[in-house]
Amino acid sequence: MRSRIVHHGTRRRRARRRRVLWTGGEVLVTVGVVLMLLVVHQLWWTNREAREGARRKVEALERQWGQEGDGLGSAHDPVMGEGATTGDGSAGAGKDRSTASRSGNSTHSQPSWTQAYAILTVPRLHLRVPVAEGVGKQDVLNKGYVGHYPGTGQPGQVGNFALAGHRNTHGEPFRYVNRLSPGDTVRVETRSAVYTYAVDRTLRQTSARDAGVIRPVPRSTVHPSYGYTTPGRFITLTTCTPEYTSRYRLVVWGTLVSTQPR
Repeated sequence: MRSRIVHHGTRRRRARRRRVLWTGGEVLVTVGVVLMLLVVHQLWWTNREAREGARRKVEALERQWGQEGDGLGSAHDPVMGEGATTGDGSAGAGKDRSTASRSGNSTHSQPSWTQAYAILTVPRLHLRVPVAEGVGKQDVLNKGYVGHYPGTGQPGQVGNFALAGHRNTHGEPFRYVNRLSPGDTVRVETRSAVYTYAVDRTLRQTSARDAGVIRPVPRSTVHPSYGYTTPGRFITLTTCTPEYTSRYRLVVWGTLVSTQPR
């Protein structure tokens, strides 16, 4: 019987292939673990951290208002009083701090940039979160707060109190706003009053550039049959849709039904 001859070059090639396969397998496992950790961080840790921070801010606002008592007038409230004007009526998602200062209101009556100055409560969603000025991700939305579009109205005013919030990750306060139905209530608490709005309209999907939904008389420029035609006291809740994307916007509108001084 003749013995099979195995050349050293063949052995070396086989060894290299084994090393390549082993190394490739280790790389794939490592990448998989890293991706899993990133997903856990994004979907779990950011929510946990943001919700806890938002809860603490709500408690801090409540303590602050309680300590100040009921004797403060609207001049001390960062939210403008009932008689304040809402500006030129051309507010949109792209406006910034300079817009507010040009709106005809004195700057001292405007909330400071990124300041949490109100509390949004949605009983149906078991939601209670701070409202801060601005819609920047790092300074407002990623903290689990709801952000107020600069240049739009303030709570209780004639005009549109327009808000934005994350639907997924970072506390996801607006995760389930699609579940709101006509008649559901939305409350906004400030230092001086509690404003209650009743949900009456929902736009399930529109362009992220549809600035008409946050105008003083909100009306979609993409879907003109959705919105209002006459002035009023409105609230607008906006968030991304579908979930885990930012391609479109989901919009919920409500109108003011009561004002209760604190």
